[in-house]
Amino acid sequence: MARIAEIARTTKETDISIKINIDGGANGKGAANIATGVGFFDHMLTALGVHGGFDLDVTCNGDLEVDAHHTVEDVGIVLGQAFKKAIGEAKGIARYGSAYIPMDEALARAVLDISNRPFLVFQADFTADQIGDMDTQLVEEFLRAFAFNAGITLHVTALYGNNDHHIAEAIFKALAHALKVAVAVNGDTVLSTKGSL
Repeated sequence: MARIAEIARTTKETDISIKINIDGGANGKGAANIATGVGFFDHMLTALGVHGGFDLDVTCNGDLEVDAHHTVEDVGIVLGQAFKKAIGEAKGIARYGSAYIPMDEALARAVLDISNRPFLVFQADFTADQIGDMDTQLVEEFLRAFAFNAGITLHVTALYGNNDHHIAEAIFKALAHALKVAVAVNGDTVLSTKGSL
């Protein structure tokens, strides 16, 4: 059964369309087509799709004349909803995933549980207010929106690093690889003593 979902969401602040194929990608490498109007965010979402092995199509027209906040947060909301829809009842998935990813001098860790009990622990320090055209604060905002709408318990830690670009990219790639582990199918029942998530 294909694990594919497509969701569109329009508000006064953003107009978003997202399609995700959890089992996409040739040789485990996802194909990402991203257009949010926020260059650095596009770069991060591309890394998420490619390294997670997901086919990911994201378009967003947001109120960038204000700033990138609504765009980044709302994409996190819709991507989380699409991810949760694609996973369905989560039968047979590993459920838990973790990854350490280095990016030059930076090292990040992501540990997660596709639990239907959303939570975010975020520990990262950035030195600058922006990376390209994206506020560094929005890394946490995206992760919170994604985790809470996907039903994921997510712990993200930037263990060290000096370059904010490298820190953020290591975080997104660690998330991607942790998700890739967690969605792998290795059975046909839900991994829970309750019988469902």
